[in-house]
Amino acid sequence: MYTLLLIIIYMTFVSLGLPDALLGSAWPIMHTSFGVPESYAGIIATIISVGTVLSSLFSSTLSKKFKISTIVIGSVFLTAMSLFAFSRSTSFLMVAIFAVPYGLGAGAVDAAINNFVANHYSSKHMNFLHAFWGVGASSGAFIMGSVLINGNPWNMGYELMTYIQLALTAVLLFSVPLWKQFDNKTQKKNEVRSDINFSGIFKIRGVAYFFIALFCYCSMENTAGLWASTYLVNVKGVSKELAATFAAMFFVGITTGRMLSGFIANRFNDNKMVIIGLCLVFSGVIILFLPFFTTVSGIVGLIIIGFGCAPIYPSLLHSTPINYPKKYSQAIIGTGMASAYVGSTTAPLIFGFLASTLSNKILPIYVFVFATILFIMNFKMIKLKKVESVLEE
Repeated sequence: MYTLLLIIIYMTFVSLGLPDALLGSAWPIMHTSFGVPESYAGIIATIISVGTVLSSLFSSTLSKKFKISTIVIGSVFLTAMSLFAFSRSTSFLMVAIFAVPYGLGAGAVDAAINNFVANHYSSKHMNFLHAFWGVGASSGAFIMGSVLINGNPWNMGYELMTYIQLALTAVLLFSVPLWKQFDNKTQKKNEVRSDINFSGIFKIRGVAYFFIALFCYCSMENTAGLWASTYLVNVKGVSKELAATFAAMFFVGITTGRMLSGFIANRFNDNKMVIIGLCLVFSGVIILFLPFFTTVSGIVGLIIIGFGCAPIYPSLLHSTPINYPKKYSQAIIGTGMASAYVGSTTAPLIFGFLASTLSNKILPIYVFVFATILFIMNFKMIKLKKVESVLEE
């Protein structure tokens, strides 16, 4: 039963990733049909991010009032309805309005499942979980691309995604008994759930290290992913067509890296997996600075950074019930993911301003700064856990 439920959880994360690449893939056509500037994509992305931040912050409250299966089913269905509304939108304002429930649904299911897997499954499954998100994101871009290449309107891509989400909702409805059996077994283990308010979360010793680490990781990943193509063109002299292809390899590196991390994660603890990932990120940054073989160094450097990013986020989330009181894990993960979403929203925008003022050459430095802060936060979490272990003895 555990395995069957795990497969369904993986399917849910594939569905979570599926819509994420739709906006970027379809926007070049969407913005012309709406008669708005291309830059307005940032407005939609920001609205979605605000929704995910809010639902992540309230994930602990939701978990007290509803069962995990109810939250997941409701969130996926809300996402499906939002995507259907996107497919029927005839103006930018309509898309902006429907982006709100889409963000709320995505954030709620993300926080709920990450906490569930962190508490009930091993580290390898957390890595596989986020690898399947990458599979979903890649597939979503492929689906929308296929729709557009065949001469169909962008609306059809969103409509197809709606049907996929509704099919998953049906699967989740049939899986409710599996979640109940899981809940019964965890009750036998006398797991404790405890209420804690928002201000109380920050009183937990060392929790700020976790929030800063997640903020830095998503700042690093999303900045590198968004600006990789521009960096290759303007700094490394790669053609625009080739740059677009190899910039996508950054995300392939993350997805592949998470699959590989899943096979080795149980041999190392979560903190060591974070360190391994950061060492690869630092190596990729150094390669980007190489003054010779500029095209190769740019492409290889970004791919290695992608591989390095792979185990960091899943390992940080999986370590939450280990590094902090398990009874508060949903509240901590929910707030931490809100911090991550803030980083993924603001850091790429800030880099864009800095790059226009200075140069795109600062991308490796920008990534290095966030990676260094993350390394320090992870070290502090390791040190804190060691001190607490000594005190418990």
